[in-house]
Amino acid sequence: MAQILAPSTQMQMRITKASSSTSPLTSKMWSSIVLKQSKRVKGSSKYKVLTVKSEHGTINRLEDLLNLDITPFTDKIIAEYIWIGGTGIDVRSKSRTISKPVEHPSELPKWNYDGSSTGQAPGEDSEVILYPQAIFKDPFRGGNNILVMCDSYTPAGEPIPTNKRHRAAEIFSNPKVVSEVPWFGIEQEYTLLQTNVKWPLGWPVGAYPGPQGPYYCAAGADKSFGRDISDAHYKACLYAGINISGTNGEVMPGQWEYQVGPSVGIEAGDHIWMSRYLLERITEQAGVVLTLDPKPIEGDWNGAGCHTNFSTKTMREDGGYEAIKKAILNLSLRHKDHISAYGEGNERRLTGKHETASIDSFSWGVANRGCSIRVGRDTEKNGKGYLEDRRPASNMDPYIVTSLLAETTLLWAPTLEAEALAAQKLALNV
Repeated sequence: MAQILAPSTQMQMRITKASSSTSPLTSKMWSSIVLKQSKRVKGSSKYKVLTVKSEHGTINRLEDLLNLDITPFTDKIIAEYIWIGGTGIDVRSKSRTISKPVEHPSELPKWNYDGSSTGQAPGEDSEVILYPQAIFKDPFRGGNNILVMCDSYTPAGEPIPTNKRHRAAEIFSNPKVVSEVPWFGIEQEYTLLQTNVKWPLGWPVGAYPGPQGPYYCAAGADKSFGRDISDAHYKACLYAGINISGTNGEVMPGQWEYQVGPSVGIEAGDHIWMSRYLLERITEQAGVVLTLDPKPIEGDWNGAGCHTNFSTKTMREDGGYEAIKKAILNLSLRHKDHISAYGEGNERRLTGKHETASIDSFSWGVANRGCSIRVGRDTEKNGKGYLEDRRPASNMDPYIVTSLLAETTLLWAPTLEAEALAAQKLALNV
């Protein structure tokens, strides 16, 4: 994929009509289009930029400006404020200049945006306020520049309906939850699509590749499509300070996964959302479309999930297997509540096929990837560890999923009768 880090054709510079002192571009000039490796600047991550050359010299000098290190000349930095839009899955952002480098979100000013343009406010009262919540290093601009994860409020200070972080923060600040130090490891799957046809990367247009089997964790031009994007994203996450722990090619060709964690409490949601923003930016530069649709291709193809690994302090200590089984019991009794919050279109993915459980029933098992909740062999053997919730879709909101897991297993209590019936049904001796 030699073109993977170059802008797509629709992203390339538009050439204005030639003036009397400039000759129009000829086919010979166009044949001199080259991809230049960007100059390395200490402390920043670079991507190739298309450079068009003609008989009159270089037309596009954007590369030099994009790679410009402003640190020696000013204390000012650029802060990219990032928030979640009206669909609950789209990420939005805009930039502002800050007078000096900062180390904590409390040092940053609140800001606002036009909520009527994101589906989050009416036109007659459109101002929505951004509260900075977490800071990450900016791998695109480098230097002291930052990315700022924000959530959204009304001018009166009330969280707007799409602000799921606020409720999650309340749950994670509950003393009972805090004392259990909840860990999350989230496996984010995603699919790369060709820009103009919205068909998976590497697939023949209007046709299908060979059946699944050779693509998972594979290497080779006929099996691995989009590795440059996955690798670029991996490094960008590490640079930004995101707790990314690994990545791999997935079962369906053109589909990839990365893992974030272990992260504690609200940090898990912040890191997943920021990692998604980086992935959107990288695919934008590559001229490839990112989709988090849980079933992007119908038929005998794997869907895309966001498996969420979860443990508490009690689960990780000796004898923790009993706490894991009690958590599974609670999860079984709130199955419908979780499913309704685990991502739009998830019914197309949770069919009981392609390593999923049926959306209509709850199940658990050791080393069983066809269950709602999977427990690892090591956890069973050691009598402590974690559980994996395999139900969340790739487009789930991590603030909702992580806080709901904590609430159901640590704060919610079923009736004794319901607990006894569920234990008998699931063959759980708690």
